Amino acid sequence: MMTIDQILNALQLREDRECEFKSGKGGIPGSLWETYSAMANTDGGNIVIGIKETSDGRFEVQGIDDPLKLEKDFWNTINNRGKVSINLLKNTDAQFHTLGEKVLFVVNVPQAYRRQRPVFLEQNPLTGTYRRYNDGDYKCDAKEVQRMLSDQSELSADSRILPLFSIDDLDTDSIKQYRHRVSARTPHHPWLRIDMREFLAKLGGWRHDRQSGQEGLTVAGLLMFGKEDALRTPENELNFHIDYRERRTNSIADGWQDRLTPDGTWTPNLFQFFQKVYPKLVEGLKLPFTYQRFPTDNDHSFSAPVRQGFLPVHEAIQEALVNAIIHADYLGQGGVVIERFHDRLELTNPGTLLISFEQWKSGGISECRNPSLQLMFQLLGAGDKAGAGVDKIRQGWTSQKWQYPRVLTSCKPDRIRLVLPMVSLLPETSLAKIKLLPGFEQLESQEVEALVIADLENNVSNQRLQESSMIHTSDITKMLQGLVSKGLLIKDNYGRWATYRLATDILSNSSDNGTDSTDNGLNSTCNGENSTGNGADSTDNGIFLDTELQAISAPARKKRRLPPAEMRKIIHRLCQERYLTLNQICHFLNRAPGTVRDQFIRNMLSENELTPRYTEPNHPQQAYKTNPNR
Repeated sequence: MMTIDQILNALQLREDRECEFKSGKGGIPGSLWETYSAMANTDGGNIVIGIKETSDGRFEVQGIDDPLKLEKDFWNTINNRGKVSINLLKNTDAQFHTLGEKVLFVVNVPQAYRRQRPVFLEQNPLTGTYRRYNDGDYKCDAKEVQRMLSDQSELSADSRILPLFSIDDLDTDSIKQYRHRVSARTPHHPWLRIDMREFLAKLGGWRHDRQSGQEGLTVAGLLMFGKEDALRTPENELNFHIDYRERRTNSIADGWQDRLTPDGTWTPNLFQFFQKVYPKLVEGLKLPFTYQRFPTDNDHSFSAPVRQGFLPVHEAIQEALVNAIIHADYLGQGGVVIERFHDRLELTNPGTLLISFEQWKSGGISECRNPSLQLMFQLLGAGDKAGAGVDKIRQGWTSQKWQYPRVLTSCKPDRIRLVLPMVSLLPETSLAKIKLLPGFEQLESQEVEALVIADLENNVSNQRLQESSMIHTSDITKMLQGLVSKGLLIKDNYGRWATYRLATDILSNSSDNGTDSTDNGLNSTCNGENSTGNGADSTDNGIFLDTELQAISAPARKKRRLPPAEMRKIIHRLCQERYLTLNQICHFLNRAPGTVRDQFIRNMLSENELTPRYTEPNHPQQAYKTNPNR
């Protein structure tokens, strides 16, 4: 439940995924229930009734005229199954607060567990399910709802029987190699003495449904050991894609140095993908394992890494790779994509987190979308079932003193991205600079971390620190504001778009840290903007007066909220004929750089819809143009 201090802080930060303000004049606003559904189906959040947003984007504290009637109507409606599918709230989750002389009604909406989703309105999940996107609510389409219903089912996604498929659709060499690896790890395992079909049944790759009498190959069996044709055919109703990409520089011009994707030269099932990708991810690290050759029944043999006692970092990489595979929603879009850069690993899979972000950070909770796949990898010594996977990843990175792992989620489509930086948590060049600051000895460790990130990435924000800290968002804001009051940080932008950079006099007294960005120049708030805060220079004026660009971007300027797909179309058209800097794009859209950068430009670059002008990611004049082939 939000406190008054947190409400005041939220007013400063404005609305976001975690907080929504609504007027209380006339009773409960109808849109409250859409927000309740959206927050419950996303990450949870708080709804504050009694605060109205004015036409110029400010917030006015109006209060509530008849608090007791509003409270009664609220509880009657949320317990009405004809209106709301489920009441997730305890009595303490909806309370009155007084702000000055005004009474507010604050509702704390918890994130629904996967077996409670979808939370919907008006008795129809296909038409009444909402989710939260940035600071707005959107209605889910039928496919999104079906995936929630699939996650809710007691029958796991990978245990579905495929009636049109048989053992002939499996790659027998993959199964033999898998059994040899299990044998190498556990020579006397009893499952090694049974035939192939029984072995598959023990793993969950073959299933007999006692209720229906149906028997056959499961989704897990096909994904783990399937032939390429069987995995590609639409009859399996999967959206299967796996891809490994390796780029050892940040220059797009250099292209991918290594690529592994289904191309007819190998059998692209999950087992073969794991065997081929894991050695690539740990290449160059001092890995304490040896390669051992295993015989096959066709007088050939294959080489595979055999665990000889992992170091924590190698176990962390293996855990991260397996997690991306076993937690993926193979009905979702985009497939499993593993990328290696010179300074980080990125592992992306389709789907949503089945536990809350706070639970993910805390570790110790195990919720797996594909438990049969999880069992298959456990027999190989990979994939932890006790909920310790996140802890292993974090411990592995801590052992190297690398920056903290970050998990990022996105929707439309639903994707989970784990970023594993291979960069020192406190690089000596940055730490040496921070140690020169006045009052360094009195700084808390989390304040030092914030300053180091501001130095390494050119800025730091509340959201960035949430990714590597267990501190509450309001406490992070207080810490950042405290560093501003000490003269160590300078605040740019306002509200939830606020970013903080090292004070100019500190920067001028220190040498450049020499660290380049890893995100096409998108980590910097400058990107073609000057340091005065308004971002405009003399060359912008002609662009800003361009009537064609003004006409293209008019819908974004007129509406505070715009569907993401519509916003992307506008950016696509704005950049069609010329390169535009981030500042110029934001000017036309009337949006803050944080939103445009994180929600649109970054995704459009990764999908090759936009191309950067300069291959050097952190170029001060970086600009973007629409890819003519898209």
